[in-house]
Amino acid sequence: MPIFRIREAADLLGVSDDTVRRWADSGRVATTTDVSGRRSIEGSVLARFATELAASSERPEPRPVVSESARNRFVGLVTRVIRDTVMAQVEIQAGPHRIVSLMSREAADELQLEPGVLAFASVKSTNVVIEVPAHP
Repeated sequence: MPIFRIREAADLLGVSDDTVRRWADSGRVATTTDVSGRRSIEGSVLARFATELAASSERPEPRPVVSESARNRFVGLVTRVIRDTVMAQVEIQAGPHRIVSLMSREAADELQLEPGVLAFASVKSTNVVIEVPAHP
């Protein structure tokens, strides 16, 4: 069973060492002692706690995006969403452009993507294929 020191647990949870210590002192997360006598958290306990923490209202809400590195943003309407158990294919019609995105079903569900929803497609690619049509 993996064991994580307080500092490692804090890094994994995205909080300070002091926050993890306070949680441990208050009994929110159970600790143990590692072979060198340091306070630690068992991996299974930490995983369970991380899941509970992520589901709680304590997680900070993301702030609005004011700038991004993607240069190509298309505003359009979701026209089609095909979901299976793991993935979703989402189509957006942005003017004359049809944008298709493959994402996890969980992401599509969280974004509540359905036909008729206004959405932005941000495109950033390291590979762009350029094709030239045949001359008439």
